[in-house]
Amino acid sequence: MIATTRNGKTTVYGRNGKLSVKNGQLVNEKGEPCMLRGISTHNLNTFPEYATKENMQFMTDNWGMEIFRLAMYTAEADDCKGYSDGSEAHREELEALIGSCIEAAAELGIYVMVDWHILFDADPNTNKEWAIRFFHRITKKYGAYGNIIYEICNEPNLDTTWAQVKSYAEEVIPVIRTNVPDSVIVVGTPKWSQDVDLAAQDPLTYPNLLYTVHFYAATHTQWLRDKTDAAREAGLAVFVTEYGICDASGNGVIDEEETRRWTDYMKENRISHCLWNLSNKAESSAMLAPECKKTTGFADEDLSPCGKWFVAYMSE
Repeated sequence: MIATTRNGKTTVYGRNGKLSVKNGQLVNEKGEPCMLRGISTHNLNTFPEYATKENMQFMTDNWGMEIFRLAMYTAEADDCKGYSDGSEAHREELEALIGSCIEAAAELGIYVMVDWHILFDADPNTNKEWAIRFFHRITKKYGAYGNIIYEICNEPNLDTTWAQVKSYAEEVIPVIRTNVPDSVIVVGTPKWSQDVDLAAQDPLTYPNLLYTVHFYAATHTQWLRDKTDAAREAGLAVFVTEYGICDASGNGVIDEEETRRWTDYMKENRISHCLWNLSNKAESSAMLAPECKKTTGFADEDLSPCGKWFVAYMSE
């Protein structure tokens, strides 16, 4: 059961209920456009300590988090094995961690995004069989929870084409829909989820689909909003499942002026978005200061400039 009220207040799930996609827009159970604002973890293989019920409650109650994205890297990164190339014990640990966050999100009355975070594996077909196994197991066990959005390929990149992504999606989506027929699913797009306009030229035919756009404000400017507009005008619904207020490396200068253009654009068009990333990694996109050793209960001095920006943004 998903909480519709908590501490005498209506939760975000209580306001919106089960989500769907209608006429190129994520909508709530009343058919009204729905924009969710939230946070993405960093790699769950390397920063699992922040993916806890205690911390999810802190971020919900204190920062107004409405959706928590669980970025599970599928291949090795930062000298840590992913779901596909790790041991069976590691895979089971990751599934258990994701399951605990799904259950916590339900108790808190917020949404959760289960992210098959391809990155260094570039083409989602590389580990397609593991993706099929993962989504079958997660949807079979947790599919009854109506607050889950499934993200099936984070950032197809390098030379991966939309045709390859589409082929992958046509095998993975039916696996999810077998257990959760009306699930909302997000599909990544080529070039690190920037070529959403290419997906619009040959879209998938399933209902309740969103397509991914990722931006980093100091790198991706009006040209990417133009591509997003082209996709939306063609009828695609989009979700910014990951964005940063710095450059595309996840580091570098913070560009608050361009970030404001993006947040205004997303608000105007009711596009949901999750900030990258919840960690204390020594990079501009991390929300926590590198010296912060806490795993929840963060004070202002524990936050990086990115984290401080986010807290201020969520209070608007």
